[in-house]
Amino acid sequence: MTFKFFDKLSQNLIELLSDKDEYNVIIIVKNEKSFTAHSNVLKCRSPYFCKELKNIIPNENNIKTIIKSNISDEIFDIILKYIYGGIVDLENVETKFIFDLMMTANEFEIEELTKKLENHLIQTKSSWLKSHFSLVYRSIFTGNNFKNLGKFCNDIVAKYPSLIFEAEDFTSLQESALVSLLKRDDLQLEEVIIWEYIIKWGIAQNSTLPINFKEWTNENFTTLKTTLQQCLPLIRYFHIPGIDALKKIKPYKKILDEQLWDDLTQYFIAPDQPIESIILPPRTILYPSLIFEAEDFTSLQESALVSLLKRDDLQLEEVIIWEYIIKWGIAQNSTLPINFKEWTNENFTTLKTTLQQCLPLIRYFHIPGIDALKKIKPYKKILDEQLWDDLTQYFIAPDQPIESIILPPRTILVQELPIRTTEPTNPFSTIITYEHVAEISSWIDRNSSTYSLANMPYEFQLILRGSVNGFAPQTFWDTCHGHASTVVIMKVKGTEEILGGYNPLIWDANTTAVPHYIGSCIKADDSFIFSLKNGNIQNSILSRVKINAIAFWQISKTHQKTNGPYFGSALSMESARCNFTLDNSCMCHNNGLYEKPIRTATTTKMFSIVDYEVFKVIKKTS
Repeated sequence: MTFKFFDKLSQNLIELLSDKDEYNVIIIVKNEKSFTAHSNVLKCRSPYFCKELKNIIPNENNIKTIIKSNISDEIFDIILKYIYGGIVDLENVETKFIFDLMMTANEFEIEELTKKLENHLIQTKSSWLKSHFSLVYRSIFTGNNFKNLGKFCNDIVAKYPSLIFEAEDFTSLQESALVSLLKRDDLQLEEVIIWEYIIKWGIAQNSTLPINFKEWTNENFTTLKTTLQQCLPLIRYFHIPGIDALKKIKPYKKILDEQLWDDLTQYFIAPDQPIESIILPPRTILYPSLIFEAEDFTSLQESALVSLLKRDDLQLEEVIIWEYIIKWGIAQNSTLPINFKEWTNENFTTLKTTLQQCLPLIRYFHIPGIDALKKIKPYKKILDEQLWDDLTQYFIAPDQPIESIILPPRTILVQELPIRTTEPTNPFSTIITYEHVAEISSWIDRNSSTYSLANMPYEFQLILRGSVNGFAPQTFWDTCHGHASTVVIMKVKGTEEILGGYNPLIWDANTTAVPHYIGSCIKADDSFIFSLKNGNIQNSILSRVKINAIAFWQISKTHQKTNGPYFGSALSMESARCNFTLDNSCMCHNNGLYEKPIRTATTTKMFSIVDYEVFKVIKKTS
């Protein structure tokens, strides 16, 4: 049997810190605050102190002094108590203090404490990490010791690369951070744009390179090649369109291995011929709008388009993919009539020939019937007759056998939701104030006067914030499923408008759609939509549901990736690009479902947002 007395041992060792007779080390920290310690304890517990103390000559009293003026006395006091007693008390300390403590523990090479604090921040302080993203990201790649935090941050950057690549201080990014991003298969940027950022970063590391590119010498190219030696092998060169390679890569071909450039040239001329260079796989496309909605989409090479269509993980509704394919095919044939009603059989044959490599890759049988009727039927002449017959039969009698091959549906990648946290968010909202909460609370209770701040009967508990959790419609359904009595708040891009809606019932992500619709309409007597006073907008507007049988919609799973909260077209959040901030697809339209319009007649009914929040309305118990 073994008896362990760690608690008493810890207590006694911490008491040793107060012993002013036997110490032989003085550590001076910020503001010249000094601490005394014992060299044997420090060397045993910290590799940093073990190395540092070997290099310091003691004074005449045999005492060694270490100066760490970058460390606060509050943090060093905790570090020292951990070194002696193995105890860290984090009660009532701010998250920034914990982060600084972790960085200091890493500086002293105390791996156990560093890892513990790193995991603590990820598991319980994820909101803070995201709201202080720039500070965190630029701090953690020193020495490459924060692997878990690095992954946490890179997961965010992969989805929202502009956070780093478009930052003003992008070129000051540490090489290890840049390399870790380039290794990711899910980095959501076109490869040629990644290339341009890498060149920009490499040039910025060498201030002696000529500003005028025409003046560059072979020595300058060698300098850049050396600087980027860790980055260049991570570029997916063979997934860059030929025209982009010609314009963007060729000017810098001297920084590439000669064999790579030769292989790249051959690949664009004869893609089926063998080459010596390694072809890295394409990056996973979570946000295909980067390609499909680009201004030069129609100039995309057929081989690139076909490679995209072959992917099971292409994150677009199949009917939208179909529309893009038609758009691309028409753009390749300038002789096709602009007026579709003037098309002849010969015109359809031309388009069919152009798209012969693309058409077999469409997942026709996973397109809703109403969409097939509206979008595919007009172009049925470019399909094989048997395919259209089978498609028609499938929608009428889906259980009957058909001759056409039914390709599997594309895989919808479920984005990992951030860890929930009970950490209070300060401020409670980035969009509304407590005065707005009082106003909305009075509307919920149908009070004619607004509650005072001291007498608000409800607490607004934040359950989702776009700028933290992401702007994908699917995130709304994944996060808000099962929550009742919620308020959705959104800030309109380009205006001072704050719009929102109240749903007294639950959001149900498991709804089955009514045929030919995106979901099921829900009856609610107490639902309302609103706009709030803000900036130049002097008065709030409340609009209660008028046709209560269709107060709001529960969206079916097949449409949740493009449709978020939906108070009919009176107020809805939608995005074909799977991001509410991008494509002006959110809608606010006075269609009679609610009492009155909540936007002025001069504003367009379609818009994007800056941010949005969803609050659960909780009745206060006292």
